[in-house]
Amino acid sequence: MTKGFYQLTSGILSQSRRLNVVGNNMTNLSTAGYKAETYTDRTFQEVLISRVGNKDKSGSTVIGEESYMLAADQLYVNYDQGTMKETGLTLDFGIQGDGFFAIQTADGVEYTRSGSFCLDDQGRLALTGHGLVLGADGQPITLSTDQITADGWGNLYTLDGAYQGQLGVFTFADNAQLTKGESGLFQANGQQAQVQAQPEIMWKHVEESNVDMLQEMSRMLTAQRSLQSGTQVLKLYNEMLTKATSQIGQM
Repeated sequence: MTKGFYQLTSGILSQSRRLNVVGNNMTNLSTAGYKAETYTDRTFQEVLISRVGNKDKSGSTVIGEESYMLAADQLYVNYDQGTMKETGLTLDFGIQGDGFFAIQTADGVEYTRSGSFCLDDQGRLALTGHGLVLGADGQPITLSTDQITADGWGNLYTLDGAYQGQLGVFTFADNAQLTKGESGLFQANGQQAQVQAQPEIMWKHVEESNVDMLQEMSRMLTAQRSLQSGTQVLKLYNEMLTKATSQIGQM
């Protein structure tokens, strides 16, 4: 009977994690360049088999004791492009297609789809709260003014035509191998970033979050109902065990 406690508790913890991910997605609905995340789980036995291995010589999974305990599997990031929103701001940029802007942070170079930039006190192009924007040459971009123009490849000019540099747009062999850091930016995780010579950049636009609010609401309601059901059944198990132990004690 105690097995039921473990199974129900693992289910409750799993649904709580799912709610946290859904809540984070909904919080970042208006965050430029944000990529929605999806939490997945599997039974503990499936996770153990996939990570440690429990297969015979033919590669088939060995049939063993069945387990319904849930364990975290993976957190998937949806890298689909969000809608481009025109802002009219001269330091806003959106990437069409694959690629990321590179930001020099305190923890090293990290990557983002958010192109809502500003100038720091030294006139360098920056992502607020994170660090300096790197150009195609891998160096920070210094602008003499925020009154600039830009072409579709991310080349930056002053109003009198003076060249200021080119925004760096970097791609990776497998976006799924990127990891999200505590700052919310992506880390290369050992992959080599490749700079695009002629990226497609929309000036005075930013990419909106790709969070689907209706989908997130559906996931939230499903997780909440599962969480409530699990909690109620757990209470029943507790009452059954209490009765069992008290009756055994009287025998």
